[in-house]
Amino acid sequence: MKKINLYEENTFNDLHMKRFLVHDSPYFKILNFNFRAGQELPIHSHDIEGQLSLVVLEGTGEFLAKDGTLPAKAGDVLISDISEPHGVRAKSDMRVLVTIAPPI
Repeated sequence: MKKINLYEENTFNDLHMKRFLVHDSPYFKILNFNFRAGQELPIHSHDIEGQLSLVVLEGTGEFLAKDGTLPAKAGDVLISDISEPHGVRAKSDMRVLVTIAPPI
């Protein structure tokens, strides 16, 4: 068992989003992305089978998709196939927790 405090382990970067690998195993991967207002993870997809979840821990922004955007605020969870185009854009400073299964 391990315990990690994301607020202590991952900071923000004024130039680009900050990525932190929380956990990596054969079963799933957990990443924490911190965005300053205006930063984004562009729409992308992965050519594999599996699913991902994006959980907004703090802040506001948008989930990006091929066919538009969805508002995103603290407490929102987006779940999709990892092959479906996805991304995130921050309107305010934003912390997002991403789980990928199986890991890529």
